Amino acid sequence: MGRLLAAGAAVPDLRLAVLEGREVSLRGEGAVLLAFFKISCPVCQFTLPYLNRIHPGRKVCGVSQNDARDTLEFAEHFGLTFPILLDPEDSFPASNAFGISHVPTLFLCGGDGRIEQVIEGWRKKDMVAIGAVATSENVPAWKAG
Repeated sequence: MGRLLAAGAAVPDLRLAVLEGREVSLRGEGAVLLAFFKISCPVCQFTLPYLNRIHPGRKVCGVSQNDARDTLEFAEHFGLTFPILLDPEDSFPASNAFGISHVPTLFLCGGDGRIEQVIEGWRKKDMVAIGAVATSENVPAWKAG
């Protein structure tokens, strides 16, 4: 595992399988919020449904560190509607390329193929800014990642 990529870095040129089977290029997704997660992570279980609520206004892709069967069960349980990519458990190529050390870790990627923002764990101010959520949203101020 390398060092966590920072804002300004190029999005790694990788291809990952989407939960439904086809492959996509991470760089080819344009402006997107990549959300790395593991299904057993309590903060991920909190974060991913929140991201699902902001998904209609912002392109979100989950990046699961679990196998397809477990990830599908997780997505169904939490009602996730955004695409989920699979980071193969045998080598975690995407997690390693991005330098992930814990989850959730989010990368706001611009249409120019560069990372605009990195968020580790949960911070209300970052989530509100990314989601531009309504003030009526009940968002906790902080949760450890």
